[in-house]
Amino acid sequence: MKAIRRFSVRTVLPEPIAALGDLASNLRWSWHPPTRDLFERIDPQRWAKVRKDPVRLLSALSPAELAALAADTGFVGAVAAAKADLDTYLTEPRWYQAWAQAQDEDGAGAPKAIGYFSPEFGITEVLPQYSGGLGILAGDHLKTASDLGVPIVGVGLFYKTGYFKQSLNRDGWQQETYPVLDPDGLPLSMLREEDGTPCVITLGLPGGRQLHAHVWKAQVGRVPLLLLDSDVPDNDEAARNITNRLYGGGGEQRLQQEMLLGIGGVRALRLWSRLTGAPAPDVYHTNEGHAGFLGVERIHELTQSADLGFEEALEAVRAATVFTTHTPVPAGIDRFDAELISLHFGGDQAVPGVPVDRLLALGAEDYPGGQPGMFNMAVMGLRLGGRANGVSQLHGVVSREMFDGLWPGFDDDEVPISSVTNGVHAGTWVDRRVYELADKYLGTHDLERDNAWDRIDEVPREAIWATKRDMREQLVVEARRRTRSSWKKRGASPAELGWVDDILDPDILTIGFARRVPTYKRLTLMLRDPARLKRLLLDEKRPIQLVIAGKSHPADETGKQLIQQMVRFADDPEIRHRIVFLPNYDIAMAQYLYPGCDVWLNNPLRPFEACGTSGMKAALNGGLNLSILDGWWDEWFDGGNGWAIPTADGVEDAERRDDLEAAALYDLIENSVAPRFYDTDEAGLPQNWLSMISHTLRTLGPKVLASRMVRDYTIQLYGPAARAGWALDGETYAGARDLAAYKHKVREGWSSVHVDHVESSGVSDSPQIGETLHVRAYVSLGDLTPDEVEVEVVHGTARDSDELRDVQCEPLALVESYEGGRHQFAGDFALARTGSFGYTVRVLPKHVGLASTSELGLVANA
Repeated sequence: MKAIRRFSVRTVLPEPIAALGDLASNLRWSWHPPTRDLFERIDPQRWAKVRKDPVRLLSALSPAELAALAADTGFVGAVAAAKADLDTYLTEPRWYQAWAQAQDEDGAGAPKAIGYFSPEFGITEVLPQYSGGLGILAGDHLKTASDLGVPIVGVGLFYKTGYFKQSLNRDGWQQETYPVLDPDGLPLSMLREEDGTPCVITLGLPGGRQLHAHVWKAQVGRVPLLLLDSDVPDNDEAARNITNRLYGGGGEQRLQQEMLLGIGGVRALRLWSRLTGAPAPDVYHTNEGHAGFLGVERIHELTQSADLGFEEALEAVRAATVFTTHTPVPAGIDRFDAELISLHFGGDQAVPGVPVDRLLALGAEDYPGGQPGMFNMAVMGLRLGGRANGVSQLHGVVSREMFDGLWPGFDDDEVPISSVTNGVHAGTWVDRRVYELADKYLGTHDLERDNAWDRIDEVPREAIWATKRDMREQLVVEARRRTRSSWKKRGASPAELGWVDDILDPDILTIGFARRVPTYKRLTLMLRDPARLKRLLLDEKRPIQLVIAGKSHPADETGKQLIQQMVRFADDPEIRHRIVFLPNYDIAMAQYLYPGCDVWLNNPLRPFEACGTSGMKAALNGGLNLSILDGWWDEWFDGGNGWAIPTADGVEDAERRDDLEAAALYDLIENSVAPRFYDTDEAGLPQNWLSMISHTLRTLGPKVLASRMVRDYTIQLYGPAARAGWALDGETYAGARDLAAYKHKVREGWSSVHVDHVESSGVSDSPQIGETLHVRAYVSLGDLTPDEVEVEVVHGTARDSDELRDVQCEPLALVESYEGGRHQFAGDFALARTGSFGYTVRVLPKHVGLASTSELGLVANA
């Protein structure tokens, strides 16, 4: 029978150990081994049984057991010490405080708070509110912001059934289950009013319906994470289910999720400030387009509170908004029918100050190749974000190509989308054995703080090799446990599973492959030649073993078929001791996979991998990458930190391309990877392999850390966005009004702007480096004034088609003005390059409030 009602009864902790509640509720424990050790000390067996969840552990203790712990003076002292350590962590100045002080002293200023919006957050397996890389990245961002002292407030949704749990049936087909999560049994607390009633966020829905949401708070170190939950008694059934599943439901439910995330998220931040006195964010960061409606809510706020028009409020909002795109494929972008947007934001649902036609224009695909009548969340994100970025250098290139239609007339490299390459949170992903090794031989486990990366070679190689074997053995044990559990769910009896005790071997070259399973990630590329893969697995002298994991979206039948192909191959009794597919890839599994693998395999279809941070986590654990040159690997592969799988770029036949790249993969494993792993000296050490590990840690270590990433965001994006926002606000928002008026004037008058005539002089018939070219340009500006534009000479290497590359821009100065809005500009520059040379002249909008000269997408070329 089923309960008609359920609730959690919270443990009351005796006063001497009451701080255990604080330690359990702050998710810092998930990346702080001493705190986890303290909870394990209570009852190691029960700690394992509750899957290392402090809240569940405390709930499982009886009053008598708690009283015994409270009477144990040694344990009480350990709790007090752990609480004191947490208090110090939460309050001491860290990197951001020093940076902010320097900014203040320079008169630039630093943001007091940053709102970070994401549809998913992967903090710990205890809080399953993530599906893949986007959520894991968001979780690492928050944890690292906490470590650095960056004043971020996270905003997301609480999904009652999270993302699905994956299992397999007898035929190897993916099965999904959705266990119901009880927020009262999780490390969460509900935001409440002074009278103890739950705080409520309310949005209007079509048909006079109301969407109410409670707000749960997870404390991620120093960073609060606010999660909105629509499972509220006052909602109708459909509204209660809006936050039922991550990425669940159809178009309307997804739209309403994103309305709650963006609009409700801003309201949750206002609520948080009212309850706690926390400052309102100076910067709003939307992690992918799902939260784009936050800009709509902020425009609404400003039109109502500051008497701004839509365009003026838009400028104030854009200036302080950062948009990060994570997808390199159009299919990964949320798009809605414009009629659905009108239904939710027009008519009786109209948002005061935000006319629905203006909202529709923000997401309209009104560019070549776009689809009329569609509302594109990424396009809205770019139009609402004064600063935008991709998540690796290559992804920045791909993103500029994807969205160049928004900036017609500009070359792709001038499209205003920068890049900040992702990083990973070492405290979460680096095995504690690695830290112990660093402590023992380098005197520190914080290699970044103590600048110890260059001292990696001081760690004895035999110690590195022994540690790597320990981590490999740890993975083997875990893989056997998970494989046995999986086969039981597939219907096998214990009597059939004796073979599981012999799968994998801690002394064999171990290759890992784990990720989501969309088609472009090519889970089954390694199966293109099954016979050859079998030979590699069973090689008598240099065998390999494969540990594979990955989930397919429940609606992706093709992805499920790929998983089934892999599972059926791995089920073959001839090779099943050398290859395993582990269901339900999540944070808990990953923390065994990354340390235990010698090689991390990644073979996406280039260039569709935005970043691919799993290989970074493997690298920090002494793993070597074997990857297509895509995402971060394209940027940081140097020939000594792993292997690059050659790509068959230009081959249009997809099947042939896969065959060629699979053959290249087999060749690398057979002729380079395996021989180096098994090439050992008289002491049994693979010296060349160990050299690659040391080189990887020394060179990649500082780059792949999320601390580098969050500092990059802070310095390159958050600081400039805050300063841009401050420049436009103030009591009257004079800056926003001025910028909006300027943009209106420029757009209205740009059709009259053109370059009439260009003259040049000063160089000989056979120009040489060092000669000075004098350029004189006559331009018509219509009603615009010379100080409202930038006239530039653009020069570079000229191709046969006269297309310029490797361009540089030099401003031309106003010489004189004539009647009819005509003006003369001129300037000199020295020739500094040999070879084919070309130049042109162009006119661009110019205003101190523009984040880039290409922001408006307006240019007049000669």
